[in-house]
Amino acid sequence: MKKHVSILSAMTVLLTSQGLHAQNAPTEINTITVQDDQVQEPLEAFGFPEVPAQNLPLSYSQISDKSLRENRIHRLSDITLIEASVTDSYNASGYWDYLSIRGFTLDNRANFLREGLPINAQTSIPLENKERLEVLKGLNGLQTGASSPGGMVNYVVKRPTARRQLLLETEVGSYGNWLIAADAAGPMKGSEQFGYRLNVAHENLSPAVEDSKGERSVLALANSWRISENQLLESDIEWSKKSQPTQAAFSLLGNDLPSVSDPRLNLNNQSWSLPVVFTGLTGSLKYTHRFNQNLTWHTAAGAQELHTDDRLAYPFGCSAENNYDRYCSDGTFDMYDFRSENERRSTQAVKTSLQIKAETGSVSHDINIGYLGYVSRERYDKQAYNPVGVGNVQGTAKLPADPALTDENTNRDSEVNELFAFDSAKFGPWGAWLGLRFSDVHRSSVRTDASRATDYRENFVLPWLALSYQFPTWMTYVSYGEGVETYVTPNRSGYTNPGQFVPDVISKQVEVGVRGGEAVTWSLAAFQIERPQVEDQRPDYKIDGLSRHQGLEAELGGEAGRLQWTASAMWLKARRLDSNLNPAVNDQRPTNLPEHTLRAHVNYLIPGVQGLSVNSRVSYEGERAVTADNSMMLSAWTRWDTGASYEFGAKEGKTVVRLAVENLTDESYWKESPTQYGHIYLYPGEVRSVFLTLQTNL
Repeated sequence: MKKHVSILSAMTVLLTSQGLHAQNAPTEINTITVQDDQVQEPLEAFGFPEVPAQNLPLSYSQISDKSLRENRIHRLSDITLIEASVTDSYNASGYWDYLSIRGFTLDNRANFLREGLPINAQTSIPLENKERLEVLKGLNGLQTGASSPGGMVNYVVKRPTARRQLLLETEVGSYGNWLIAADAAGPMKGSEQFGYRLNVAHENLSPAVEDSKGERSVLALANSWRISENQLLESDIEWSKKSQPTQAAFSLLGNDLPSVSDPRLNLNNQSWSLPVVFTGLTGSLKYTHRFNQNLTWHTAAGAQELHTDDRLAYPFGCSAENNYDRYCSDGTFDMYDFRSENERRSTQAVKTSLQIKAETGSVSHDINIGYLGYVSRERYDKQAYNPVGVGNVQGTAKLPADPALTDENTNRDSEVNELFAFDSAKFGPWGAWLGLRFSDVHRSSVRTDASRATDYRENFVLPWLALSYQFPTWMTYVSYGEGVETYVTPNRSGYTNPGQFVPDVISKQVEVGVRGGEAVTWSLAAFQIERPQVEDQRPDYKIDGLSRHQGLEAELGGEAGRLQWTASAMWLKARRLDSNLNPAVNDQRPTNLPEHTLRAHVNYLIPGVQGLSVNSRVSYEGERAVTADNSMMLSAWTRWDTGASYEFGAKEGKTVVRLAVENLTDESYWKESPTQYGHIYLYPGEVRSVFLTLQTNL
């Protein structure tokens, strides 16, 4: 696979050099990004790069750079404040982000793309150099192959602009947090066919959570070369580093759900506690050749190298009461010294495709066919996971360190080769949509002491189809799709089929949607996803029933006079069904999923004061189940944020000052209750914080 990447990259360079002598085609490809937050860009990573996003028969969101800035979204998990279909799923300060979409937690190894190419999201991914986030809601087997069925996130990199720009931004927070960032772009002076985009940022991390101070930096450069009217070569590279202690979570105290005593308390407060350090180097090379109006060739290659030092004073379970999924009744817990240093993760990917416009009689087709191949490697050293004593939820215990490397880790390899085909057929107001993805997956793993080796190779054909109808101002559609996940029985004694692949983990989704509006835009989607449930109850490791998620999503946005608003909501009925191994969970709600979510934002332009506006944002989530039998629930919660902004200066040199007050009422609540590694955790909501941002264009 590495050979494939290098060969195709070399081919790209060769073809672009030859393209200097090619004749110009009648259709010019876009070479420069002109930012317009009202325009919905085509969603190339979704499989139909020639179709406007608003015409696609699926549920999605595009979160622009402007929206990221205005909502203070500095990490991916912050989008849970503005997207009702997206909720938290084990999001700790200082760690990587976990998201749940439509009630399914995304797989950080499989559900994330950058520039349409697979990446590993087990790291901290900067947003300063991202033009937008593309979020697919629902089954994504057609877009990502073997992956979790909840959805997909694609990071789109900022590209050079038509005019020179220099955007400076600074931010300070009430707990000592500060950020400084610069965004410079434009064509190269004297060589207009070359463009650049440079992003630099540094943030001093000082959240309200105690003992969590850290820092992060990012340096990113994107370039474009307009070889001719019909050829474009683009490249980008980004380096980032984040160092911050992660937040150890709270838990149940025996059979009791504790109140939120102090959301600023961090249980990872030992004198020997060290930060988690994420370092990443990621880049891509893209070549586009539009031969004519009906034929375009696109090739991209990408590489990602990650290095992580993962450390935590780790509370886990209560051996005194023989409970390993919660803390002790008296507020104590077992404490471990966990260290997994020098983790290395790498991904190399290549994708090549043809976009073809064709007509067969009265039917027009937008066809996208191609190949995607990628390899990923994960390499680890031995790790420390050593008991060091008994801690307590007051955070007062002082315990000795034990960094001895006594525990083995697991190295993983994956090679995936895929062929895909998409066809959007239009006949009058009707649209017929078809997608097929053939995936050949070869994966293996082995412990760092060479034990428990597994190796398997499987292939899958994943279909997706839809039918749409376009009315004058709105459209409706119905779709069906399938996805797959790969599981392997642990290669240990005591299992019936150790080291064997678990077949037929095929998810299925049916979705019906409507979308429309001009001055006021709106959308509504109803869905049902059924996912086989794989359970680990030795000696069995097999499919045991399924999870069925049924839901309704709604979005609304518009303006009336000086008032602008957006809102989204989701109702989700998720149930565990047909379990033979654990009948008590049948017809129960999965843990850590709210049945109702609402996000809304309003902005009001103050009359008589040019450039001054006030805004308010609300985020509501219903009850979450804490335990699998639903005997314990987290209360519903509502968080209010408010702010104001003032814009002044000429359009080319505009300056914006923003004031934001988050959790205005200083509400104390448990935000989420994830079950991770067999343990129930509790994370509190953030305390009231104030931020002041200054952004200026030079």
